Amino acid sequence: MNESRVLSGMRPTGRLHLGHYHGVLQNWLALQNEYDSYFFVADYHALTTHYADKIDLESNVMEMVVDWLAAGINPKTTTIFVQSKVPEHAELHLLLSMSTPLRWLERIPSYKDQQFKLKTKDLSTYGFLGYPLLQSADILIYKAHLVPIGEDQMPHVELTREVARRFNYIYGREAGFEEKAEVAISKMGKKQAKSYRSLRKTYQEMGNGEALIKAKALLQQQQNLTLSDQERLSGYIEGGGKIILPEPEALLTKAAKMPGLDGQKMSKSYKNTISLRDTEPEIENKIKRMPTDPARVKITDPGNPEKCPVWQLHQVYSDKMTCDWVVAGCSSAKIGCVECKQPVIKAIKSELAPMQECVAKYQSDPELVKQIIFEGSKKARNVAKETMAEVREAMKIGY
Repeated sequence: MNESRVLSGMRPTGRLHLGHYHGVLQNWLALQNEYDSYFFVADYHALTTHYADKIDLESNVMEMVVDWLAAGINPKTTTIFVQSKVPEHAELHLLLSMSTPLRWLERIPSYKDQQFKLKTKDLSTYGFLGYPLLQSADILIYKAHLVPIGEDQMPHVELTREVARRFNYIYGREAGFEEKAEVAISKMGKKQAKSYRSLRKTYQEMGNGEALIKAKALLQQQQNLTLSDQERLSGYIEGGGKIILPEPEALLTKAAKMPGLDGQKMSKSYKNTISLRDTEPEIENKIKRMPTDPARVKITDPGNPEKCPVWQLHQVYSDKMTCDWVVAGCSSAKIGCVECKQPVIKAIKSELAPMQECVAKYQSDPELVKQIIFEGSKKARNVAKETMAEVREAMKIGY
């Protein structure tokens, strides 16, 4: 495992907005200076929910990379690539699917949650069921140590760890490993051996973490086992032997819930976004049309900032002095809603102006963008090929 490698991706399903910038890109900007960072455009993943939609993936991929570059992602220190340009992702996904239990995929919370949220789409497909496993392949093929995610993505990293553990168990054991493990189990006594086998089965079939903890505690209590036997049996439940696909760790990022124009989380599905490409008139028009505290029917009516979506944007963009001005002015009706919105409009324009200048620069030189994608994808594929050579050898299909 590369102890300093970070991997993260983003689906090219449309224009990036302020939620992407504050929730993902700002975190990437910090990570690229600390780690060997691999950031990819997840175009395969876009097809898991948009396979029947008429989206221009080629254009979306290019525009997404332009936005990343304009936001400050540095191609000289970061590997920027496109998922489909590294077909080894698909191959590893296929091979991992041979040994991944169906129930592991069905229990992922987002599986039913997304089907409900996107009920206008037909998501009763193998691709949608298997997209968490494709995410696992994305991570494992680069042997990434850290995966920056929000709390809601934890089940996906846990699945990846379980998939790697199971793969290593099946394909990475030492010569005679199972026979040696069985001999060690026989030393435990019938009752303890039966308990160990039951816990091992529960862990491997269900991914039950509590069973793993109990099994390891049971091994530590066995005074008639040598340290080597204890380590072997610990590996027997987890997947001993050579580690072909290292288990990644989640790098929890601070939740950056960017409020949308209606007070909900900013999301394309809610149609409440400000795009990174919106012009100044578009920004101004969107903010001016934002709803405010319904109690403020007239400008002389006092309001409550806590009930106003604009206040949420002030908390993102305004300093303490401005926030104090909003609270005092709104609650006493000394400022109107139009006046209250002006600092937010100014702040968003100031934030996006330098990015949009960079966007224009990259758009004027599409060959440069294509070259960045080509070089990053080539570098990523070289790493992926090394991993796949190990995987094929372990699965005895290296002929």
